[in-house]
Amino acid sequence: MSKNKQQATWGGRFENKPSDLMLQIGESVSFDCRLALYDIECSRAHASMLEKVGILNQAELKSILAGLETIEKSIESQTFEWRTDLEDVHMNIEQALTEVSPEALKLHTARSRNDQVATDMRLWFKDAMVSIIGDIESLVQSCLKFSEANAEVVIPGYTHLQRAQPVPIAHHLLAYVEMLIRDMNRFSDVWDSANICPLGSGAIAGTTLPIDRLYVAEKLGFVDDDGSPIVTQNSMDAVSDRDLFIEFANACAITGMHLSRLSEDFILWSSSEFGFVRLPDAFTTGSSLMPQKKNPDGFELIRGKSARLMGNAQTLLTMMKGLPLTYNRDMQEDKVPVFDSYDQISLMLKVAAATLFDVTVNESRCAESVSDPLLLATDVVDYLVLKGVPFRDAHHIVGALVKLSESIELPLDSLPFEKVKAIDERIDEDWVTVFSLERALKSRKQIGMPSSEQIASQIATLKQRFENN
Repeated sequence: MSKNKQQATWGGRFENKPSDLMLQIGESVSFDCRLALYDIECSRAHASMLEKVGILNQAELKSILAGLETIEKSIESQTFEWRTDLEDVHMNIEQALTEVSPEALKLHTARSRNDQVATDMRLWFKDAMVSIIGDIESLVQSCLKFSEANAEVVIPGYTHLQRAQPVPIAHHLLAYVEMLIRDMNRFSDVWDSANICPLGSGAIAGTTLPIDRLYVAEKLGFVDDDGSPIVTQNSMDAVSDRDLFIEFANACAITGMHLSRLSEDFILWSSSEFGFVRLPDAFTTGSSLMPQKKNPDGFELIRGKSARLMGNAQTLLTMMKGLPLTYNRDMQEDKVPVFDSYDQISLMLKVAAATLFDVTVNESRCAESVSDPLLLATDVVDYLVLKGVPFRDAHHIVGALVKLSESIELPLDSLPFEKVKAIDERIDEDWVTVFSLERALKSRKQIGMPSSEQIASQIATLKQRFENN
């Protein structure tokens, strides 16, 4: 068999082989080779089905399965020779299989690369989602460890990057746990979307041959909770839909955004201006010029890579927006952003979890940062509300007290009482009891608030949940 014929599996209609430039722009094996084992799995199931319906005999099936096993071993041992002139992972495997098993010429019966790659990718997605969810769980565990170890440490909470109200640093970290749980749910939804078998859809309109799609789906694990096989319901949609790819890329982008925000917090907290935490040496770097520097490079790279994830999601949306049904070669480019998003989000999650695991908190600096009584100005408002003052009036009264504090350069809790009383007579001398950090946090005891009891309860619930997974 000539090299040209090996390449052009579709070449019967053509007189001349593709140009070298066409082969260069058309090859995808450089990135879709990571689907190889899934492609072999699909071929095993497809071959078994062809034997079941009488298109292959037992001897032919045995020969094909043996050949697939040989190729699988060579791929696993990294001795398989990938050829770009054979375009993609499917043709590379098919050509290699044909060389060891002539019966393989029948294997592509009743299938197309269109439904083949769609199935390969769905199998890949299912495994990828399990891996990513596991990485998120590891980061959640790091957040819980950090929160439990520093449950009594209080820092200013910020709005507009201005000091707002005191919150335990554990409460701050547990906010990210809530985000990560939503991220896990999004990736779980991607798994559900992937759990539908498109094999048997052919290139666009299925086949006239008596195939058994349900049999293939069951063999490949595309089943519901009851074990019943799940297959796509429209052959055109099955080979041209890329919603799954976009859903995944969006899930990665959202998770990346959350990791970027987490990184930004720790970048700020580790700066000299804040000094709340010290980052581990293993995930920081120094300066080539300034010997005193300790740069938060790990978190900065996570922050930077989040933009890459957003770009990948946008790439897929832009690629698909103008395509008519069904398959178009543009869609070959769908795998690069998907694989890149997977690689990057996996790395980002691992780095975040490992870094956070070894972060240390500067408790004295944190305590110093919450000593400003202005952080409890809202509590003074609440104090007045409990005395029957309408909230908006109370807000204006406390605003006047803050203005007074600034004008005479005294802390809010040290204002002369006669001057306080002059602003509003409804303020009693007991107003200074408001300026107790312990009281302020203890009072915030409703569900979702930062009292020590609520934080402890949330940590206990989350630990039980993730330890049971």
